[in-house]
Amino acid sequence: MSKIEIDKQSGCCFGVAKAISKAEEELQKGGTLYCLGDIVHNNIEVERLAKMGLITINHEEFKKLKNVRVLLRAHGEPPSTYQIAKENNIELIDASCPVVLGLQKRIKKKFITRPNEGGQIVIFGKKGHAEVNGLMGQTDESAIVIEKKEDIEILDFSRDISLFSQTTKPLDGFREIGELIKARMKDGATFEFYDTICRQVSNRVPNMHEFAKKHDLVIFIAGEKSSNGKVLFTECEKYNPNSYLIHHPDQLNPEWIKEGISIGICGATSTPMWQMEAIAKKISELIPETEVEKAAF
Repeated sequence: MSKIEIDKQSGCCFGVAKAISKAEEELQKGGTLYCLGDIVHNNIEVERLAKMGLITINHEEFKKLKNVRVLLRAHGEPPSTYQIAKENNIELIDASCPVVLGLQKRIKKKFITRPNEGGQIVIFGKKGHAEVNGLMGQTDESAIVIEKKEDIEILDFSRDISLFSQTTKPLDGFREIGELIKARMKDGATFEFYDTICRQVSNRVPNMHEFAKKHDLVIFIAGEKSSNGKVLFTECEKYNPNSYLIHHPDQLNPEWIKEGISIGICGATSTPMWQMEAIAKKISELIPETEVEKAAF
């Protein structure tokens, strides 16, 4: 008999789940509801909410709106978004993740209270990512974004450096960059390291390792735009080469499924549980005598 296990630690993180729930709640009230950017980096979920009436817009379209309701997703927004809303009488439904909002406040405080203008605020993150754009806004766009350890070469080690991170970046990579910068600092310059990574996300990596190792086959589902999905799938693949990344339950290849094997199903922090359950259902249809359960990690 084949066995299917759905990783219960997979699925939407708290911030994303809160934003989706808020969108559903507001849509039930009726009337037009806009969302500034994709509510989650998962096309299937975006399409589901669109059918319920959620209209996704970009920042240029947002600037032209007046007297409407707009949902802010979990990633957070720069101060300019709130200013535009005030000027255009836009009612904001703020579903920004509390962890992200806390990080924004820390970066803004550091920017305002820097002992000298030469101090550098550095953010370890993905350039252009919605969360990073919101963080940059707290520093009047003056922060320096680094995506990988090689990027530290653009820093001036003779000037003070305060290092922060996008909340969903890998913890080990962030610590490595912190150590590299610390080792390069010149006399007279200070280095401050702020661990701002969300543990609900980073803790999924060790769990993913254990989950991947215990199965013959792993199916990982994540949206094409999900940075977190790419990172977690890479970690999954390290411990189980027989892992496959799909973006939709319909992409499940029947040739992967064999009788008598253990199959693990997992996903990104932007993958709703119902999508993993849809994969389990498809597998059960291919092999009727299959036991399905959720992992007990």
